[in-house]
Amino acid sequence: MAIIRKILGSIILFFNWLFTPKGVTREQEEQQKIDVSTEKLKLYQYNACPFCVKVRRAMKRMSLPIELRDIRANPEYKKELEQEGGRLMVPCLRIENEDGSYTWMYESSDIINYLSEKFNVTD
Repeated sequence: MAIIRKILGSIILFFNWLFTPKGVTREQEEQQKIDVSTEKLKLYQYNACPFCVKVRRAMKRMSLPIELRDIRANPEYKKELEQEGGRLMVPCLRIENEDGSYTWMYESSDIINYLSEKFNVTD
């Protein structure tokens, strides 16, 4: 089963690379504001997870530079996700609230909808 996952993951990453979406173009000032806003967002993910790829592609289309936290490559990120988020499931978007608390959002479609609404981007 591990071999099949590795093969499928490689295929997913290849096609993701081959068909990389183009990002939206914004005025420099507008993009800088978005860059600052995205500093409060972190995406916990696996590199070859199809649902994570879906979210990363949406982020690319929206030109959102959100920090990626690969929980397979970094055990600290895995620990944070499980202990603070409550579930060891990816993709997961950690949203820092105004009061310093965090909201943990799971499900790729919910994450993409949230980002589209927050940054006023339509596909």
